[in-house]
Amino acid sequence: MTHHRDIGAGPPDEYVEAEIQRLLVEDPAVAEQGITVVRRERALVLYGEVESPHRREEILRRVSERFPDVPITSDIGVIRAQAPTEIEQLP
Repeated sequence: MTHHRDIGAGPPDEYVEAEIQRLLVEDPAVAEQGITVVRRERALVLYGEVESPHRREEILRRVSERFPDVPITSDIGVIRAQAPTEIEQLP
């Protein structure tokens, strides 16, 4: 049984992975070295850790704006560098 890609389904996944990785490192608004892009089934998963939830949201926003047709899942954790001075309010 052979697997073949749909023609016209967009650029190959490897290309998209490389482009997302480059965006994460080179975009001045992101400039995040510690995020890895991994393909899992039909989605790409972003792994890594950032210093704040806001930072994580910004990274996901940038990637989804640049690649609107690519299903992206986030597995980005938030590092607590020091104890929070106030309790985060979750919406």
